[in-house]
Amino acid sequence: MPDHVHWLLELKTGSLDNCMQRFKSRSARAINLSTGLSGAVWQAGFYDHRLRDDEDLRQQARYLVMNPIRGALVYKIEDYAFWW
Repeated sequence: MPDHVHWLLELKTGSLDNCMQRFKSRSARAINLSTGLSGAVWQAGFYDHRLRDDEDLRQQARYLVMNPIRGALVYKIEDYAFWW
């Protein structure tokens, strides 16, 4: 998605807060360096959803995969380069 990130991950160590802080910091630096801009890239905070069972995992994965269609970026998920 061009204006936000969906991320399905499993933490082995550390906290989600620390993981997100590191992701946002490192990616913002890279984005600013590549664009020649400076300043904030990400909004403060994040939304998380704890997966409780396999069915919850499947539902969330389907939601992530279908997001480009809901966002009208493509008509078929196969046409979205990053659907995987």
